[in-house]
Amino acid sequence: MATEVENNAPETKEIKEEIPSGDNKAEEAGKQDNAGGDAPTPKEKEPAPPKVLVHKSNFEKDVVYLYQFSRTPLLPSLSPYCLKVETWLRLAGVKYENVDHKMKYRSKKGQLPFIELNGEEIADSAIIMKELSQRFGHDLDICLSAEQRNLAHTTISMIENHLAWVVMWWRTKFPDQVLKGYKVNLQHALGTRIPNGILNFFFKFAFGRKWFQGTKKVKAQGMGVHSAEEINEFGQQDLKVLSDMLADKPFFFGDEPTNLDVVVFAHLAQIYFIDKEVSYPLRDYMTETCPNLVGLVNRMKERCFPDWDDICTTLDLNSHLPKPKAEESKDNKEESKDEKEGDKEKEPEEKDLEKEKADEKEKDKANEKSEENKEKEGK
Repeated sequence: MATEVENNAPETKEIKEEIPSGDNKAEEAGKQDNAGGDAPTPKEKEPAPPKVLVHKSNFEKDVVYLYQFSRTPLLPSLSPYCLKVETWLRLAGVKYENVDHKMKYRSKKGQLPFIELNGEEIADSAIIMKELSQRFGHDLDICLSAEQRNLAHTTISMIENHLAWVVMWWRTKFPDQVLKGYKVNLQHALGTRIPNGILNFFFKFAFGRKWFQGTKKVKAQGMGVHSAEEINEFGQQDLKVLSDMLADKPFFFGDEPTNLDVVVFAHLAQIYFIDKEVSYPLRDYMTETCPNLVGLVNRMKERCFPDWDDICTTLDLNSHLPKPKAEESKDNKEESKDEKEGDKEKEPEEKDLEKEKADEKEKDKANEKSEENKEKEGK
């Protein structure tokens, strides 16, 4: 080792002599520039910070901005995956805001829902829930054993890779029933002035065609190659499994909801809340044969969406948020205007009363004078 160090030492020294340091280079360059009479070279500008590639540029820190489909009069979202994310956000107590984008935006993966958090986009409902659980420390499955977590994982896979496609098949097969069953207002959903009649026509025409993307997906997944009776039976089997698992418990793993309850609620709501006037065998089977699943849906609805009726009535994406001060001041102004108008209406009434009283006094005075005159004449 000593020999290697000694033999290498001269070589290192020679290299140092041959290669000038950065400071020497700068000095030589400065001398050359001064010799030529040129001004010293300006320092290079620091690179600008990378632009934030999100739709919500004026975001608030640690607020989740959710991009999903528009509201409907029967349930908050026609997408079980959008409803799944919003239910989780409410159950976990994470501050969020829905972005009213009129379904114009999609994630970089081409999906809805997606969220934006602190200038970062996160897509896919399962990934969203996982990321938010880690960042905010809200794990709904924290009390589950490894065996229970595995059971939840397999059940969620059954729901999202099988039962969801049973519902999707019905939607692509009967688009007119979808509009009636959920009372969809396409004009509101798309934020357009085109009449609903025209929008409904094109929706029915395109949604059920073989070349439509949804129809292609259902067939490619394998569900679309079966008969209506077979597909309905598939759905009933899945519901029976869920009903047997739930039994008489309030939630699947006890007294508190977990991620499995969130997923089940989001998907079963798409079945249960279809308008009763629209025929749907899977909904009828669920209400008649699986009443415990109906109970679960209602419990989750009451717990996570106390404003459900308000959402479905006003179609407000952010009914859970307090009104801005501007809106409150407008409401107060309107109330004050109404009060002023009421006061103005009262004023003429009061003036009329005063006039009547004055007229009565004048009449009384006139009567008194006439009586005095009569007495004088009599004398």
